[in-house]
Amino acid sequence: MTNNEVVKIFDAYLFPLVSELYELEGYETWLIKAHTGGRNVVYNCEKVGADAKILRIAFLNDRSREELLGEAEYIRYLFEHGGSVSDVVSSKKGNLLEEITHNNYTFFVCLFEKAKGKKLVDNHYRYREGVPITEYYYNCGKVLGKMHQLSKEYTPVHRRYSFLDKYNVEFINKLIPDSLPLLKEKLVELLKTLEGLERNHTSFGMIHFDYNDGNYMIDFDTGQITVYDFDNSCFGWYMYDLADLWRSGVGWIAAEPDAGKRKKFMDDYFTTVLEGYRSETRIEDSILEKLPLFIKVTLMEQIVDEFECMRNQGEEPECDEELSYCIKCLEDDIPFVGFFHEIYSLEEPFQYEERDI
Repeated sequence: MTNNEVVKIFDAYLFPLVSELYELEGYETWLIKAHTGGRNVVYNCEKVGADAKILRIAFLNDRSREELLGEAEYIRYLFEHGGSVSDVVSSKKGNLLEEITHNNYTFFVCLFEKAKGKKLVDNHYRYREGVPITEYYYNCGKVLGKMHQLSKEYTPVHRRYSFLDKYNVEFINKLIPDSLPLLKEKLVELLKTLEGLERNHTSFGMIHFDYNDGNYMIDFDTGQITVYDFDNSCFGWYMYDLADLWRSGVGWIAAEPDAGKRKKFMDDYFTTVLEGYRSETRIEDSILEKLPLFIKVTLMEQIVDEFECMRNQGEEPECDEELSYCIKCLEDDIPFVGFFHEIYSLEEPFQYEERDI
């Protein structure tokens, strides 16, 4: 079933049921455009005099009921314990997740409070007037640190999957085309390294797994960040989220031609991020030393996601310039996403010549 098919079914049959379950009478709803590879249908819900909501309908079979409940329960736990996240709205039945069947097809519905503020992109990447941008870097780390600290104390009722449940040798061999043998070899090597890492409560727990400025709002009056979209959340290493946050910083200096200046900026940026992070939770230097490793892991996730999207959409695998760049960095062991390497081009950032598969 496609997004468009779900929208038609929702408009024709499901909306009255959902509206009754969540008391959405009087709300104006409109569809939020799905990004490439999106696995949910999402609506804005607004009503004069009421807080705005976000309605999400999961329709693919890659998430079980237990996993979706695990996500919702984790969000509620974070919210109730002071995490800066968009809370889940319980239905009239008191459920965090509602299951609706139509023509023998099951849809899972969640409603969320809409985060206050705007995305950075919607504010043209301008931060608060008169406030140094370092406040934003610090707050990014602080909000993440609070979530990780809460995760260290979290005992799930319905458990989400673990990183290594999905990312394993069998999965990689099935997904990645045989025409990319070196990539397969490097990914398997990376997985074996990860399998050898410690997984204790100080280094491994529930993580967001997609922590970037596309998945939080900023209140530009106060600087407060509110996180949402935990659809990819899983049990993993906390360093993964920090590596994602490192990658989020490259956009601020991507147009700088001097690699040394790019490196200096990224060092300063991440130092500020870590000051915010450490204001909420502890992290050992020995764990932070694994940042280059986990930046590689974020590349693996990006590559896997691209091939998964192509497979799910029934497309033949192909490597565009961005995917080819990621593959090149892994195959040639180029650290830090090639950001300080000669492979990086100001004219075509994070792109490499397309390759045939």
